Amino acid sequence: MTLHPQPLAPALAAAEAAGWTTVRLDLDGVRGKTGLMRRCGEALRLPEWFGGNWDALADVLQDLSWLPEAQGRLVAVTSWRGYAGARPAEWETFVEVLEEAVDFWRGRQDGEPGLTVVLAEPGPERGPAAGAQPRAARLKRRRG
Repeated sequence: MTLHPQPLAPALAAAEAAGWTTVRLDLDGVRGKTGLMRRCGEALRLPEWFGGNWDALADVLQDLSWLPEAQGRLVAVTSWRGYAGARPAEWETFVEVLEEAVDFWRGRQDGEPGLTVVLAEPGPERGPAAGAQPRAARLKRRRG
């Protein structure tokens, strides 16, 4: 797995220096939902009860008690364009799950640290990054 050193590396280093938990989710070579769920499980060190489907992913991202305590949480998704191109509908659902999790943690008033997700890709074409306008959330039923 690789992580392009610019400009994501400084953001990760700053987050780590501030006491955040950082996770690199590299999707290089992922071409389907099963591979995506497996990669999420490995990179995020998800609990054993993770069911490997969209709703289970949404659940674990809204219950981050399995992560170490930290000042914040940053998930950096890299090398995602191959998966997005191979499975656009799945990619759209994955992004929706991530957006819902970020919105859930943003709305908390109990002092719990938030969740930040950035999409990064080496090269001139870059995905949305921190500070980019979020896509409008769409309500739809996720399937298994």
